[in-house]
Amino acid sequence: MNRTQHRHRAPVLAAALAALLVTATGCSSKAGSGGGGSEGADGVKGGPGVTDKTLRLGALTDLTGPYATLGKSIVQAQQMWADETNAAGGVCGRKVEIVVKDHGYDVQKAVTAYADLAPDVVALPQVIGSPVVAALLDDIERDHLLTFPQAWAASLLGKDAVQVIGTTYDVDMIAAVDFLTRTKGLAKGDSVGHVYFEGDYGANALEGSTWAAGRAGLTIVPQKIKATDTDLSAQVSALRKAGVQAVLISAGPAQTASLVGVAASRGLRVPVVSSAPGFAPQLMKTPAAPALLAMLNVVSAAPAVSSDLPGVQRMAAAYGKKYPDSPVDAGTLSGYNAAQLLGADLKKACAAGSLAREDVVKAHRSQKNADTGLGSPQDFSDVAKPAALSTYVLKPDAKALGGVVGVEDAHQAPGVTEYLAGRS
Repeated sequence: MNRTQHRHRAPVLAAALAALLVTATGCSSKAGSGGGGSEGADGVKGGPGVTDKTLRLGALTDLTGPYATLGKSIVQAQQMWADETNAAGGVCGRKVEIVVKDHGYDVQKAVTAYADLAPDVVALPQVIGSPVVAALLDDIERDHLLTFPQAWAASLLGKDAVQVIGTTYDVDMIAAVDFLTRTKGLAKGDSVGHVYFEGDYGANALEGSTWAAGRAGLTIVPQKIKATDTDLSAQVSALRKAGVQAVLISAGPAQTASLVGVAASRGLRVPVVSSAPGFAPQLMKTPAAPALLAMLNVVSAAPAVSSDLPGVQRMAAAYGKKYPDSPVDAGTLSGYNAAQLLGADLKKACAAGSLAREDVVKAHRSQKNADTGLGSPQDFSDVAKPAALSTYVLKPDAKALGGVVGVEDAHQAPGVTEYLAGRS
């Protein structure tokens, strides 16, 4: 989750976003249950979060914790989508409202916030954090509450109501190893370091890298770290001693900056490939920027926000106009894409005559080629598989919108289908 932490700004950020979303949060959390599934005046069946005039969505986000930057981008992008949608007449003749709850990346706070939010929303277009989603999986399934995590661990697959958008971390790491062997000269017998967060994110990324390395005749040298570890000097020393020819990192932006900066200063000038959550454009204003420019690539389910895709360009221009003081980053694109996909699900459910939660989930799972124009088309029909199998390769660029540019367009790395078949 490409996100730098600004703890001293967190209260201001939370207050500003609360003001921004006053329309959404000002409604009673118990007022719009939609009559427990009764038909509305237009003959469309309702349910929690649905009235004749409104569709209420929920967001469990991080506005005050380590991913506050990500949370702000996603919240604002999804509010922009809601405003645009409402200006065009809403969804199913109803205005969209988004109720935002900040969990600060604290699982217990998230569980409490979910209990408060869930009774009165029809879907969740945003839940930040693999550990948060993991703690809520059973509740989400029980409540038939269509949920789009801002997390990409394969452990979140397999639930009817939970949709990981795009690739999973393991699929992206298979693409990373393929990229290193194709473009950076790695060959059979070489060693590759993998620095990764403990927990579902890092563990899933390591699964992919280990499998791909075995297929290519490479050896993975693992280095597990905590989210609180921001000085990676010891890990760099260990990888240098192991003689690695490249390094993968599946952590946060602070860890990526430390790894690359320390490695460059100590003579370990090898290619580094990061999972998408490990990069934020703010890194290009840190002392690590020169090393990042020279050494880093990023694997991502989504294109760069500097992409020439017309849909991405339109989104970026609209966001820059609406929020001129906020950077356009990967969180912006991810949040807006999720909102558009959910909007399509709600419209399909409406056309079938029901906005009840179970029917929204059913409408979602019927989508086999969902394409917002913001990246790869998505197939939501198989709960056990990632919605997309194609990965983009990006690289830092201080002058580019979002701080990255595309290196390779979305493509499925060799072996992905074989890997997924073996995992199922």
